[in-house]
Amino acid sequence: MLKINNLTKKYGDKAAVDSLSLHIAPGEIYGFIGHNGAGKTTTLKAAVGILPFDEGEIFIDGISVKDEPLKSKKQLAYIPDNPDLYDYMTGIKYLNFIADIFGVGAADRKSRIEDLSRRFELTKDLEQPIASYSHGMKQKLAIISAWLHEPRLIIMDEPFVGLDPKASHLLKGMMREVCDGGGAIFFSTHVLEVAEKLCDKVAIIKSGKLIRSGTMEEVKGDDSLEDVFLELEDNG
Repeated sequence: MLKINNLTKKYGDKAAVDSLSLHIAPGEIYGFIGHNGAGKTTTLKAAVGILPFDEGEIFIDGISVKDEPLKSKKQLAYIPDNPDLYDYMTGIKYLNFIADIFGVGAADRKSRIEDLSRRFELTKDLEQPIASYSHGMKQKLAIISAWLHEPRLIIMDEPFVGLDPKASHLLKGMMREVCDGGGAIFFSTHVLEVAEKLCDKVAIIKSGKLIRSGTMEEVKGDDSLEDVFLELEDNG
């Protein structure tokens, strides 16, 4: 579903991401962890076509992000770490705007918006301007917009930040639903307990380099993910 082959992104002489390779298969929830500045956000932005990169290839469902950017973006949704939405729009106008971009028909968009907004308890707020939303409400709206066109791949940067426990629980279930339907999820998080319970596979990045990846059992063994992460961080 997502293939990252030898990705390198430099800022001047510094490699923010250094020859990183990952493969996220259909049906997988794949966690991406590392300290601040490790290269997680750079990798995610390159994968969704926001950030150009210096070396390597990225494919979304076999489509090159470099060679066919629009076609590849149709297959995915991206939720950044800070939901910068159009504050002057109302929630419903924003969702219709996103549905227009991805060509979601009137009947489908209506039913999906009604269902998702109900699940996130946002229905009564959709007529309000986004500028009046709290951070958590904006995060919920961003999640709803990402699910609107039923993408095969969803990439998220710290998606649980700002969500209340009920919304976090709902999002976890929705992530599993996507993967049970043949899609894939690739997301970064600092909440290692969530990653350990939720993810099928996990990758740990440090200073732009991949230092460990695989199934959760392969990566952590009999230890906790937190213990393994801290040990790898301390050992160079």
